[in-house]
Amino acid sequence: MMFAASHHFSSVLLADGWARNVRLSVGNGRITAIERNAAAGPDDERHQVAVPGIPNLHSHAFQRGMAGLAEVRGANDDSFWTWREVMYRFVDRLSPDDLRAIASLAYLEMLESGFTRVGEFHYLHHDRDGTRFSDPIEMSAAIFAAAAETGIGLTHLPVFYAHSGFGGATPGSGQRRFLHDPDAFASLLDRLRAAAAPLGDAIVGLAPHSLRAVTQEELGLLAELAGAGPIHIHIAEQVKEVEDCIAWSGARPVEWLLDHVAVDRRWCLVHATHVTDAEARAIAASGAVVGLCPITEANLGDGIFPAQPFLAAGGTYGIGSDSNVLIDATEEMRLLEYGQRLAGLKRNALARGAGGSTGQDIYLAALAGGGQALGVDPAIAVGHAADFVTLDRSNPSLIGREEGALLDALIFAGGRSAIDSVWRRGRKLVSGGRHLRRDPIVADYRRVLEKLIL
Repeated sequence: MMFAASHHFSSVLLADGWARNVRLSVGNGRITAIERNAAAGPDDERHQVAVPGIPNLHSHAFQRGMAGLAEVRGANDDSFWTWREVMYRFVDRLSPDDLRAIASLAYLEMLESGFTRVGEFHYLHHDRDGTRFSDPIEMSAAIFAAAAETGIGLTHLPVFYAHSGFGGATPGSGQRRFLHDPDAFASLLDRLRAAAAPLGDAIVGLAPHSLRAVTQEELGLLAELAGAGPIHIHIAEQVKEVEDCIAWSGARPVEWLLDHVAVDRRWCLVHATHVTDAEARAIAASGAVVGLCPITEANLGDGIFPAQPFLAAGGTYGIGSDSNVLIDATEEMRLLEYGQRLAGLKRNALARGAGGSTGQDIYLAALAGGGQALGVDPAIAVGHAADFVTLDRSNPSLIGREEGALLDALIFAGGRSAIDSVWRRGRKLVSGGRHLRRDPIVADYRRVLEKLIL
């Protein structure tokens, strides 16, 4: 993988906005200097246009291996809950090596589409029969290996999962690979924090799976274990989840969480699809990020997040690829906007104001929200990781576009075909739209899928 100590950009989106003729120096994977209105040096790697890499705040990497396997209609109406049964059958087959190969392909595809860091919401902890590996972090180690092989930044979010329903219901057999008690989970976290260190800038947070899977007491313990690190939780994704929560507690999921837990900027509420306007405003007031995964939410028939009251209250959101049925950063952003257009019967729904670039506003929101949720600042700025995406000026969709119009064209027209290269900690991982290790990683993935499926 290629390294360059200096770069020159004809146009680049910096932390304080667009700039022309910028030289950027890199040392130890971080940006050490930025010179504006500068000529290119003789050894500079030259780029026409660069933007920061997008954080992918929510991924279940192993689900990339089942993409397309749940698209056969059942005897009754299909939903998240019928999809989950397919997922449980698939997850029963996976070894640590299988997980590594599948995650490597998922992370490769993320990088090729412009994601440079992933939040891995990792709940696959144990062996196929539910027994614990002799090394309790063996499945997480497979995720670490995939991140190292591909070069993607990793925020690892080990999941605490103890129950099958609200009120501490006994877990089912399909969940046997996920389960922990608080003491074992605390030990797991300690091991993971030490094991993540060789990745350089990996972050370890944690994730209570959902209000279905944890009790109030366990939530309190998890918040303490997290310290200052990220805390992610699935919440209010499906109508049935909301109905079950009301039946159990008399409150809706987000309402209950905000009433019983000190939710703050560490938190990412993933999906929050079925919330009232008052709940949306309350999330915004808490400082938490809403993690939106439009491709998966559409694929599962979950619904559309009510963005307007949330944004009006100053809410922060980011995007994720979740089930990885299709991995494409620009498509997540495009579908996010189109869902809001369809729901609200208007155009440019997520633009922040009159005359604003919708694509740029969505891109900047995904940077800010994704960075907050994953514990990083993804801006191109001195001291930050040298993570950026360069665009192909020859792409027909980018002709004649400058600044905000470039991001409008990238998201709504060119898509990933307009991405040329992706740099991560100063290393070029993607060139000409292809990851430099694409061929061996795809071959390894094929070996595993042929064993699992054929």
